[in-house]
Amino acid sequence: MYDVLIIGAGPGGIYSAYELMKLAPDLRVLVVDAGHALEKRHCPIDGVKVKSCVNCASCSIMQGFGGAGAFSDGKYNITNDFGGTLYEYIGREKALELMRYVDEINMAHGGAGTKMYTTAGSHLKKVCMQNHLQLLNASVRHLGTDINYVVLKNLYGEMKDRVDFRFDTKIQKLARTPEGCYRAEFEGGSEEARQCIISVGRSGSSWMQRVCTELQIPTKSNRVDLGVRVELPAEIFSSITDELYESKIVYRTRKFEDNVRTFCMNPRGIVVNENTNGIITVNGHSFEDESRKTENTNFALLVSKHFSEPFNDSNSYGESIARLSNMLGGGVIVQRFGDLERGRRSTVKRIQECTVHPTLRATPGDLSLVLPKRILDGIIEMIYALDRIAPGTANDDTLLYGVEVKFYNMEVEISERLETKYPGLFVIGDGSGVTHSLSHASASGVFVAREIAGKN
Repeated sequence: MYDVLIIGAGPGGIYSAYELMKLAPDLRVLVVDAGHALEKRHCPIDGVKVKSCVNCASCSIMQGFGGAGAFSDGKYNITNDFGGTLYEYIGREKALELMRYVDEINMAHGGAGTKMYTTAGSHLKKVCMQNHLQLLNASVRHLGTDINYVVLKNLYGEMKDRVDFRFDTKIQKLARTPEGCYRAEFEGGSEEARQCIISVGRSGSSWMQRVCTELQIPTKSNRVDLGVRVELPAEIFSSITDELYESKIVYRTRKFEDNVRTFCMNPRGIVVNENTNGIITVNGHSFEDESRKTENTNFALLVSKHFSEPFNDSNSYGESIARLSNMLGGGVIVQRFGDLERGRRSTVKRIQECTVHPTLRATPGDLSLVLPKRILDGIIEMIYALDRIAPGTANDDTLLYGVEVKFYNMEVEISERLETKYPGLFVIGDGSGVTHSLSHASASGVFVAREIAGKN
């Protein structure tokens, strides 16, 4: 019998385990994850022998110690303006305090020397407003994919002898026992604990939904974000990225009044594949190490979609769009912006002649056959709006990869303690539908650990 069972070794799970280790060292804590240990997480795609996703049983990009954020570019945004609605549960000041605390932990475990960027006092705020754009407020710590890995390795090294970890273990059923404890059943056995923290991330969305159905935990539909990843010469965006590194810029389209926003900006980074429940989508990484930087900058342009009645399954809608892209392109599709504007598909020859050299091997094609017109029109409008503050964004050779989809869990009904209707059953991180970022997920983990330890 464990005192605390943590399901998921992503940011929420890691920081809840870390804080419990510090505040309540006598508690027996078990962390279970469907993916691999950190040192065993290796994507087989090498661009030479393996050029595209081979649908591994456990995706090393999405699952394992560190979660989907392990091989991200390690951006911790300290803000309540985006990244989730944790502040609605625990308060704005508390949320920011916990995010800063997580930053201190990261600095003490290998992140020291990385730069903190901030929008405070930036002249770009005025420039954006003058061009019908909104720059959201944030402080951003950029670790880079390489330093982020070092931080995770050091955290695991400190915890491994004081917290039990079980990797490559897919929990088939989570049940509440007659005694009010929690039993996790998996192939070959089960484990029980007095309290349980669920932190399964976005990749565990379908599993989380099944658990909520079985335990009759109320949920409500969340959104899905659809769009493309833009790749262009780093110099075009250097005036923005040199000052802010990552800028969250929002544009309201004239035609439909939809909000289109930039997301996950990677200066001199690379575009990568992502596998979510067997669906291949696109994402981006960047590095702190100068030797690993590229000539290009990439970022996502996303449009959020919410559904109510009669259809309220936003994730299924996003999956259907992504599956269509996979069907047409065998994975990710890439298209020159000039080809999209001219209503023609990109070809291998046109991509080869492009002045922007793609960092991801993708299938040349036509994104207008995949993305709904309303979303694509909004993205095109946004590209021209960004061209006013970063001239060259709307160049013909700007590359668009599709589709990028950000799935959000159904929002789980939880209390101000981030606890479900069952005492001792907490849901945190992106799996809760409440947080959408590394910093918010990590902060939610610290918060729940303090609740369990009686230290909040």
